[in-house]
This record gives sequence, C-alpha cells and structure tokens, in this order.
Amino acid sequence: MKRRTFLQSCLAAPLIIPAAVYAQSPNDRIGIALIGCGGQGTGDLRSAARFGEVVAAADADLNHAENIKKMFDGKPAAYQDYRKLLENKDVDVVIQATPDHWHTKINIEAMRAGKDVYGEKPLTLTIAEGQKLCRAVDETKRVFQTGTQQRSDKDFQTGVELVRNGRVGKLQRVIVALPWCSMLGGPFAAQPIPPQLDWDLYQGQAPVRPYYPQRTHSIFRWWYEYTGGMATDWGNHHVDIAHWGMDVENTGPVSIEARGLFPNAGKADCFNTPDRFYSEMKYANGVTMHFYIVLGEQFRFGGIDTYPETTPEEKAWLWGKDYPQEMDDNKRNGIMFIGDKGRIFVNRGAVYGKAVEELPDNPLPSDAWRVKPSGDHMKNFFDCVRSREEPITPARIEHRSVSACHLTNISMRLGGRKLQWNPETERFVNDSEANAMLQREQREPYVI
Repeated sequence: MKRRTFLQSCLAAPLIIPAAVYAQSPNDRIGIALIGCGGQGTGDLRSAARFGEVVAAADADLNHAENIKKMFDGKPAAYQDYRKLLENKDVDVVIQATPDHWHTKINIEAMRAGKDVYGEKPLTLTIAEGQKLCRAVDETKRVFQTGTQQRSDKDFQTGVELVRNGRVGKLQRVIVALPWCSMLGGPFAAQPIPPQLDWDLYQGQAPVRPYYPQRTHSIFRWWYEYTGGMATDWGNHHVDIAHWGMDVENTGPVSIEARGLFPNAGKADCFNTPDRFYSEMKYANGVTMHFYIVLGEQFRFGGIDTYPETTPEEKAWLWGKDYPQEMDDNKRNGIMFIGDKGRIFVNRGAVYGKAVEELPDNPLPSDAWRVKPSGDHMKNFFDCVRSREEPITPARIEHRSVSACHLTNISMRLGGRKLQWNPETERFVNDSEANAMLQREQREPYVI
C-alpha cells in the first residue's frame, strides 16, 4: 500500500490503541513522544507505535495533543508546550511533525535533552538552520532520521542503483518535477484566536501576524513566514532522490537560476509562496538539474481547487524562450535521470526505463554499488535507535538536499538572479544580498 493510500485509510476513522499493545516486554519498550499532532504527525505516530510505547504528545493546539491521548487509550501525557514534554524522563524518542519553522529548534532541543529524533521534512527553514542542526547531531551523538520516506521505497532504490551503476551511461541531466498545488487564495480576514490554541507559541520565531485558520494545519505550507512553499515541501523528497542518484549527497550545486510565479502578487493577507517555478542548477560533476512544477498534474490540497491560467508568455519566462515541448506536455511528477545511453524515470507509482525492463535478464553484479538496506522507514529509525548506527536519511545528507531547495527559493526571491554557490563554504560567491538570505530574522524568545 502506498503511503498516501495508507494515510487516507488511517485518517478515515479514529483509531483507539488498546493497552494490550503495551504488554510486550515493558522494560524494553522505547518511550515515544509526538510533537506536532496534525495529520502527518498522527500517521507517523501510528507507524512508530509498532516499536515502542506512546507516552506523550504536544501541540500548540491543545485539542490535537488531547486527541492523541484519547487515541492511545488515555495513557500518553498531553502538553501544549513542547518544552514540558522534553522534561519527561519517560520519553526516549521524539517524532517531530510541526510546521517547518519549528523543525530545527525542536529537533536541536530534543537531542540536547537526550532524545533521538525522527524529524519530518523539509528538514529546515533555512540553510543556516541546517548547519546548526548538523552540528547538534555531531555534538549530541543522537540518532536523527529525516521523514523523507522515499529512501525506503523499493522503486526509488532500484532507480538510484541503476543510475549509480551506469545503466543509463554517463549521467548528463536530471529532471525533478513536482505536482502543481494552487496557492490562489486570500485576502483572509482576522478571526478570534481559538481558546485551545497558543497563537504566540504557534508563530514561534516567525513575525507576529493576525490569526486566521488558513495559517494553520495543512495549508500553513503556503506562507513564507513558516515554510519555503512547494520548493521545499515536495522538493525535499524529490531533490533528495535526485542527489542520491547523482552521487552528490554531501555537496550541492555550483550555480542556481530560478524564477517563480506568485499567484497573489504580493497582496496582504494572501498566500505568499510561488505555486509555479523553474530552477536550473549545475553541479561540479557536469550534471544539470531541472527542478520545476508540472502544470499538467494539478494536485488539489487544502481545499484549494482554483488554478490560474499560465499564459504562453509566462511559460516562456519561467522555462526559457526555447523550452522543450515535453515540459508543457508533462503530466506526472517524479525524477528523470538522463544519460548518454538511456533514461530512467521514477516516482511514487513505479520505476520505468529500458534498464529497468532489462534488469531481470541483466541483474546488477555482486560487486555493484547498493543503497543502504531499508524497506520500512520508521523501522529503520528504530533499528538505529537500538544499534546507534546512522539511519538511511541522516541530517548531514538531508541538509544538502533541502539546501538546493532553499537556494532555488533565494534565486526566485531575487527576481531570477543567477547565483554562484560554493558548496564547500556554503556561501554565495561575491553576493552579500544573497548571503543575507541564508538565515531569517528570528523573534524572541524563540531564537534557535
């Protein structure tokens, strides 16, 4: 069952976890806590509960934390302030699934409190946050797994192994295509803050804004105050697979040029991230990545189903005047690896290409490069919690993946300026304005 189908079936009805689940080897059970109890966090927690005992939950919306308590037979402690949860000595592992602007601070504080962490993607809000997080992992020696679950999917693993073993020849280009989620919405009117919501805590390091429901729950993703939009949301997933196949997991691009369409044109109290963009990134190994939104795959999310027209002039501006027709015709998201001897396409549906078709009769040799074994992303994390080995998606690798997404956003916000990037120093070359965007101003008392 694919992840999306699984989550939909799980969310269709409430699930009560009986106390009998906790009966196995109580002295050896890992204490699990969830911070950020929305749909994604709840799905993660259900998966994690196979490997330990759920002992606590926290959410700025206290009702969400209370729902987790009810779901697990009333046993977990429910908190509104995650800092109280981190003081709980029964918590060994934190599952973190908050809005993006809270990811790094909570992840670092959880590790410093002695907890291992499964942190949802995108890994960070900024490149500077990623640098801090990687240092914290090294300093604390905690196990950290990023929730980029595609790394534990057989189709993605097969595609990456074929590319890394030369089955498409010399790799030349990689296309990373994301579905189109419309962000046409607003202006929204301020509303009274619900009594169960600590709105100041929810906003955290972000600037103070009026409350309206569209800033919370699933569509917090379309506000730059809290996220990087689709470029980081789905982008962290697909760019990660691209980097894996390109063998650039510990580095990054050397140049970036990106343009985006902002459907609400900077109007106040409207979604403010771009819903269509194109980014061209070049890497030191000679490979070019084309990272963009697929106009032909409209993915309705958060109840938004109105899509603006993309004019021929806008397409030419986004993709370049002489863009290939296949970009206009494309109707599916995924990753396409293009070499001088063939191509492989992989997404959450399957893996395609001549090299895939030939695999049964021409298997990879015994000495071929292989991915780290993992067929269950959450199990891989808990296996590493016990063994203290590095999991399949550690922070040091995911920092590089999401950095490419952040670089795309920075180029877009600078009006499509072409930027030169030094992946060793993690700084732009001779561009103080761009370097200033590697971090964001943080609001007291929520500074990382």
